[in-house]
Amino acid sequence: MKDVARRLADRLVVAPGERARLSRRDPRATPFLDDKSRAEAAIDALVQRLDDWQLRLHAEARQSLLVVIQGMDASGKDGVIRRVMGGFDPAGCHVHSFKAPTALELAHDPLWRLHARTPAAGEVAIWNRSHYEDVLIVRVRDLVPRAVWSRRYRHFVEFERLLVESGTRVLKLCLHLSREEQRERLLARLEEPDKRWKFREGDLDERARWDDYQTAYEDALTRTSSEHAPWYVIPADRKWYRDWAVATLLVHTLAEMRPRIPEPVLDLARLERRLRRER
Repeated sequence: MKDVARRLADRLVVAPGERARLSRRDPRATPFLDDKSRAEAAIDALVQRLDDWQLRLHAEARQSLLVVIQGMDASGKDGVIRRVMGGFDPAGCHVHSFKAPTALELAHDPLWRLHARTPAAGEVAIWNRSHYEDVLIVRVRDLVPRAVWSRRYRHFVEFERLLVESGTRVLKLCLHLSREEQRERLLARLEEPDKRWKFREGDLDERARWDDYQTAYEDALTRTSSEHAPWYVIPADRKWYRDWAVATLLVHTLAEMRPRIPEPVLDLARLERRLRRER
């Protein structure tokens, strides 16, 4: 498993200094696992391992993990959080989505609102959409001048360097969806009563800018995939593969961090004697 995880990471990473080339990455690809039933069983086992690693991370309380998830609408950000990370203990994990900034947030620098959402030592933080919206929708919608958003790539790289050097591992995942699969999933939202609430007419406005978003994503991944916080592009057309790949990379990342449950500092023999005397 360790070898597969390493090979998967090498296959999906955007190598620092190289272009992401999204058009050459197949959203339907299934490298190293092409069987849905095997993937489902593997995901269950991986989720159990994630539970164990999170316990160790929380007990150790010396390092933390930030998971950044980006992707076009309907790429499965919510789904992968439920399936893969839903087993995390809420006491040591929080999920946040960075939406349009408030008036207070706009009165500060673009990174001001991020710091309060970073994980404390021993915690996992999951960002479902993130600061990268400031070089995606902001760029595509022309919400600020190019001279403003183009500086943010450098700001993000340095912000992530600060986190890493302070003990936070940063895992950045881009869920890579095809335009055809997005269409099918948006139609499903209209056709299935329990999914209609997700649909917004604005979703179609964003879809009409598909090519602009692909360019913005490719530039963002290329310019911010660094040695300390690289991007991984997850083929997302097949949900079972997307979930398996994310779970595998998460386990691989936590295994590299090697959190350990600390040795007790108490006199265990003395405590045991006290408890036994209570009878």
